[in-house]
Formats: sequence, structure tokens, C-alpha cells
Amino acid sequence: MRRGAGAATRCRAVRRPTTSGRSPAEQDGRPMPEHRATTYGGQAVIEGVMIRGRRTVALACRRPNGDIYRYREPLRSPLLRSPVARLPFVRGIVVLWESLSYGLRMLMRSAEVQLEGEQGQSTGGNNIVIGVALFAALVIFIGVPYVATNLARAAIPSSVVLNIVEGVIRLVLLIGYLIAISFMPDVRRVFAYHGAEHMTIHAFEHGDPLLPERIAPYPTAHPRCGTAFLLFVAVVAIALFAFLPRVNLLVDLITRLLLVVPVASISYEVLRLGAAHERLPVMRVLIAPGLLLQRITTRRPDARMIEVAVASLEEAIAGDREAEAAA
Repeated sequence: MRRGAGAATRCRAVRRPTTSGRSPAEQDGRPMPEHRATTYGGQAVIEGVMIRGRRTVALACRRPNGDIYRYREPLRSPLLRSPVARLPFVRGIVVLWESLSYGLRMLMRSAEVQLEGEQGQSTGGNNIVIGVALFAALVIFIGVPYVATNLARAAIPSSVVLNIVEGVIRLVLLIGYLIAISFMPDVRRVFAYHGAEHMTIHAFEHGDPLLPERIAPYPTAHPRCGTAFLLFVAVVAIALFAFLPRVNLLVDLITRLLLVVPVASISYEVLRLGAAHERLPVMRVLIAPGLLLQRITTRRPDARMIEVAVASLEEAIAGDREAEAAA
């Protein structure tokens, strides 16, 4: 379902239903201690936010003329149909693939919205740009650390030590890359929308009305953030790659690429566990590095950015309700 027309930017109050019909904040004046219902999440795109719900993927972004563009489509996921896809360590692979697939498509759609009405502009090259970006990421974060440590093979004969150093280099490159791009004005806006997404999800999970003034006090960091996932992937990779034998360049790089799947699966389960029990002291320690890294990848948004995040979440909620009513 597409809702391409510019929508009013005034945010409507939306509350997560509770058994009493009132939000927890209304019941006792305090935030809800733990989220037990639907888990909503998403990502920042160009001048907007994508939100994934139970059965819906939604997008909202600010048009050049100031209106909010809204879009939603049904979520077609094996997680909704197959018990196997929902098994631990399997679901992480499914979620990773879907996050990449839907995330890239919504990123491209947000770029198209920004180019609406411009002559001589085309988004036909988006696939090429994204493909080149993914290839460059593999070269930088997989190839460079391996080649760098391979050059030190004569000085460090232990493959275990080399592999650990390789993982540390990969982690440093990841953090350094995020710090470097955070100085770019366009990226800083994306990071601000990232913060708006997290703040809006926080407000929803605590049962607060989705109004900018009620969302503004919430933090920009969230324990289920993809930034934390990337950090877990880098750390888990250090442990799993440590005992790999070094054969030759081709075999070693292929092995590392193939192991990205189980590494991502383990990282997803750890992150999911930490988010579900974030009030436990041990889990707070576990998720703390991811929250710390989000100081780089999020910024405080302005009210207009929060309005866009709210619009996206509203679309996801509306789509889920329609899907459930039709089921």
C-alpha cells in the first residue's frame, strides 16, 4: 500500500494498548518497566526513518517541500510462516537478510523522494552505488585486516595471535570509520534521524503518547540498535576466527566470508538476550559497549525529525492493525 501524497506533519498521539485500555504511564505515572508486546525497530534513511513492525514495513521521510512522505507495505517474512525460521540461531540469519533487503530498498526509496521533481536526475545508478559500497566494505573490513596481519607472518608465527590481531584491527577500523563519517554534515543528519527513531521507539515501549514534547526526554541510544549488532559481530568474529588455520589468501578470505553468517547469528542471539533482560546487572555490562558506540552513530534530533519518526511508526502500527483485522 502506497501513500505517496504529502501528509500533514502534525503528529497524532498513539499509545500501545494495555490490558486496561490505558498506557502504563497513565495507570501509575511511571514508565513501563519492560516491553512485553510487539518489538518495533528500524533504521534511519535519507531525511527519514524506516520502521519494521509485526507484519508491516513503513517509511516516512521529509520531502524537499517540507511535507512528510508516508509509505508502507506488507512484511513478507519466513518468520511469519515457518517455525524453523523462528528457531534460535536460524532467526538471526533471516533477520539479517531481511534487514539488508528491506533497508536497502527503503534507503533507495528515500533517495527517490528527495529527487522528486528534479530534472535530469536519476536513481537508476543506486544499485551500482550500493553494490560498490558493499564491495568496498568487504575489502576494508575483511581484506585489509587479513592482508595487514599476513605481512607480519614472519614476525608472528602463531596463527592464533595473527587472527586475534586481525580481529582487533577490524574493530578499530569499524570504530574509526564511524567516527570519520560522523563529521560529514549529511551523515550527521542521518545520525540525528537515527536518534529520533530510537527515542520514538523508547516512548512507544514505555506507553507514552507519540508527541514530540513527550518523546524529547528519551535517550538516543537503544539496546537493540544495529550499531550494537555490528559491534557484537566484530567481537564475536575475534573469538571464532582466532583458531582458523591460515592456508592461503583465497581460501582464508572465503572462509571468513562464510563464517560471517554464524557470527551474525550468534551476535543476534546475544543482543536479543541482552535487550530482553537489560535490567539485569550482567546484561547491562553486556550491552554497555553498544550503547557507548551509539554516542557516535546517533545525534539529538530536532522536533521535525521526531515528527518524521512518529509518522513512520504510525504507518507501521496502522499496517499491522489492518493485517491483523484481515487475518
